[in-house]
Amino acid sequence: MDLSIGTPVDDTPDVLTRALSAGGNAPGYPTALGTTALRTAAAGWLRRRLGVQIADPLGADPSLVPTVGSKELVALLPTLLGLRSGTVVVPEVAYPTYEVGAVLAGLTVHRTDVPPPEAAGVVLVWLNSPGNPHGRVLTDDQLRAWVAWGRAHGVPVVADECYVTLGWDVEPRSLLHPAIAGEDHRGLLAVHSLSKQSTAAGYRAGLLSGDPALVRPVWEVRRHLGLLVPGPVQAAMVAALDDDAHVAAQRERYRTRREVLAAAVRGAGLRIDHSEAGLYLWATRDEDCWVTIDWLAGLGIVAAPGSFYGPAGAQHVRLALTATDERIAAAAARLAG
Repeated sequence: MDLSIGTPVDDTPDVLTRALSAGGNAPGYPTALGTTALRTAAAGWLRRRLGVQIADPLGADPSLVPTVGSKELVALLPTLLGLRSGTVVVPEVAYPTYEVGAVLAGLTVHRTDVPPPEAAGVVLVWLNSPGNPHGRVLTDDQLRAWVAWGRAHGVPVVADECYVTLGWDVEPRSLLHPAIAGEDHRGLLAVHSLSKQSTAAGYRAGLLSGDPALVRPVWEVRRHLGLLVPGPVQAAMVAALDDDAHVAAQRERYRTRREVLAAAVRGAGLRIDHSEAGLYLWATRDEDCWVTIDWLAGLGIVAAPGSFYGPAGAQHVRLALTATDERIAAAAARLAG
């Protein structure tokens, strides 16, 4: 039972595949800015699902653009923003691509979950809520503290919100929500993805939105690098962003799998920390993660070692909910002994 990688396994919904097929006649180059239909649908989705208001989605000064999934954007953002020296702040326990992107741009990395007392040298802040690997959701006060810190020091704050529609114990809030950002998105960006909510990881469909002063340089460099979302995929994104039913159906599948696996994990004597949102259980036996990995392997279960996500994860393992009902049930049965 491979629960180590968070890749969707369920079929991509028909609403996406039909739109992809209908847009298959695409002889010309796609636009890096995104089609009018896509920008309209994206702004509507942000408003409807997250309470985020994009002032002028079709304006000459772009406030949102499609991306080739979210991972390439995460890895390339420091480079796309022209950052050449300084430090990137990433969460204490974090998806490794934040660090990869910093290293790629020749920058250093500082891990922290609270605004640092000194801002000297900091050029970018990454937030991840809900978090990968641990499913932690930042509170409104925590998000507001980062917004205030970033604006006070002139440092862009970027939130990776790829799991924002998958809150279980709490309702995640977007960094761009007016209760957090205030009247505008100055100094702020948010990253979203259709990979998990629409079971479309193979489509490589993501969004970047926020402060036009930050979105514009990203867009300008991307179009010259040829980082273009294919036209048929943009058509599928429109269909996905306009439809909430398929998202709700997939969410219920994950909810059921989470309940089954979480009960089995706790029954086997592990503690689950955070995990209030997202597609992972952050579990521990209060021992070195590799000891737990070895124990799980003995049961035929593959998990991700917490140390992969930073030193603070050294006593945890990550168990993904992105497996079939049969595989989740099989893993639960093995844990039950």
